[in-house]
Amino acid sequence: MCGVTGIITADGRIPDADRLRAMNDRQSHRGPDDHARIVVPGAGLGHRRLTILDPTSGAQPMTSADGRYTLVYNGEIYNYRTLNRTLEAAGYQFSGHCDTDTLLAAWQHWGPDCVQHLRGMFAFAVWDAVTGRLFAARDRLGIKPLYYAVTPAGDLLFASELKSLRAHPDLDRRLDPRAIESYLALGYVPEPLSIYTDARKLAAGHTLTWRAGMRAPTTVCYWDVDFSAVEADADMGTAAQDLRARLDEAVRMRLVADVPLGAFLSGGLDSSAIVSLMAGATADPVNTCAIGFKEAAYDESAHARRVAETFGTAHRAHQISAHDFDLIDRLIDVYDEPFADASALPTYRVCELARRQVTVALSGDGGDEDFAGYRRYRLHANESRVRDRVPLALRRPVFGTLGRLYPKLDRAPRFLRARTTFQSLARDTATAYCHSVSIMPVELREALYSPAFTQQLDGYRVESLFAQTAENAATDDPLSIAQYLDYKTWLPGDILTKVDRASMAHGLEVRVPLLDHDFVNWAARLPSDFKLRGGQGKYVFKQAFADVLDTNVRDRRKQGFSVPLADWFRGPLRQTGEHALTQGPLVTSGLFEPEALARLWQRHTSGAADHGASLWSLLMLSNFLAREAGETDWGTPVASAS
Repeated sequence: MCGVTGIITADGRIPDADRLRAMNDRQSHRGPDDHARIVVPGAGLGHRRLTILDPTSGAQPMTSADGRYTLVYNGEIYNYRTLNRTLEAAGYQFSGHCDTDTLLAAWQHWGPDCVQHLRGMFAFAVWDAVTGRLFAARDRLGIKPLYYAVTPAGDLLFASELKSLRAHPDLDRRLDPRAIESYLALGYVPEPLSIYTDARKLAAGHTLTWRAGMRAPTTVCYWDVDFSAVEADADMGTAAQDLRARLDEAVRMRLVADVPLGAFLSGGLDSSAIVSLMAGATADPVNTCAIGFKEAAYDESAHARRVAETFGTAHRAHQISAHDFDLIDRLIDVYDEPFADASALPTYRVCELARRQVTVALSGDGGDEDFAGYRRYRLHANESRVRDRVPLALRRPVFGTLGRLYPKLDRAPRFLRARTTFQSLARDTATAYCHSVSIMPVELREALYSPAFTQQLDGYRVESLFAQTAENAATDDPLSIAQYLDYKTWLPGDILTKVDRASMAHGLEVRVPLLDHDFVNWAARLPSDFKLRGGQGKYVFKQAFADVLDTNVRDRRKQGFSVPLADWFRGPLRQTGEHALTQGPLVTSGLFEPEALARLWQRHTSGAADHGASLWSLLMLSNFLAREAGETDWGTPVASAS
């Protein structure tokens, strides 16, 4: 795992070496083992290396023997040995066993089509000194990040993290109103947006091409998860066997490294299945680690310990305590833009714990997206059955009116809030799903926004992003549409961002077997009732490991890294939250109505409502705005957030 950065000039001039150095140094945590830069007419490329394979070779930037191509690359190509054999037959030679050599040769041999041959996680860029063209690509699911921006002078900047772009003084740091609206709704800024108007994320499964003189890079989608080829006659028993065999292959491919490996273990189905396969593939005990909470309702450490005992792992655990609140201010440094998934706290700690023993850790991320494990999928499927029976022309007036008339039950679980359900039934599938995943309802957002910020939004709502995305789903099945939306928004924007930044902050590489793209495509072909059956998500996954994992593991309600936000804001975070909502940058930013912020805080702390998730998102935004206004080491201050 590494960090990449670059400056491609608009007029072919040699980039400023000091600026490139500053950009590269801002992500030194991504590559503590080595660093290098190259500056040539038209381009400057930088790299930070975390050595996983062949420490004696693979240094970057790597230039082809003829001097034409220069590569910087972050990630792992798991099928590099297979590719080497193909490329050797075509005349290429390899002196080491580093996948960087493989990737450069693959580019020389196949050009842009090389991405179709790669099985792994990656973000890379190749500079062509002859044509003056830059080509970049990001892996299919978005495991590895890549940001880019065009400066007012027309230069292209790119980097693994936004903080590296910020290190360049010409980055336009105006905040994007669409990003703020999307963030407050979802808890993260969805791709391709970034918090800054002129910076972008290269979307998962996309390539980027840039030549001097272009006003903006050309981006092309080269892969998409396909729900259109469902195997209607599939057999459950055969599918369960196939699932286990395919996942075993994906795990074994990710055990190749020249450094110690381990795994995150929550004691749930996904991570336990991964650990069981690792234990069967290695002779030594698997290094595992877990995070716990003192609040019993949120603590999974006992479940993780029992699974660790079952598979004889070398297990370690850490309990989140009040001391970990000191991390809150650190999170904006880690994530660069507002990020409201509170499980970033335990994720940061579990990565820190893992790094004490290993350099590579396997995670169970992706299982819920692959096999409909989230509880919201069940709610969405149930609502869709009702929605399908009533024409849209009738749904909106009937259910919309009921939703407005029914009393609010803010403290009740979502499935008990008839008002919320009626409102959802009045919407189309994509819009309804957007509302089901929103951490701050649209009515609350609109009540908080100032008239000036509402005008800046110019009618934009995050629901439009979901509607546009759903058009590419190639399926009419409501469950598959929901899964597709998560693959395109939640997974790269929240889950994978959270793990990449938290792990790389500690120089830890995280590999994700359940997001092997071949495995994901296979899972997408399964009938929906193999995933969601009898009110159970991940049904076929549970069948696949029924002889290995006991019922308590397979059927235990999913917790993930749930965090007791409601209690924290009425307890240890009360003073912090009150300052943010009544005195901090949120009040002076011009984005919000101060009285509305104060009412939100009062309703939560009085117990009249549970706004824990909304308050956390506002606290993270407050910290970001404070960093922007009181800049120390990130660059030029921004005078106004609006």
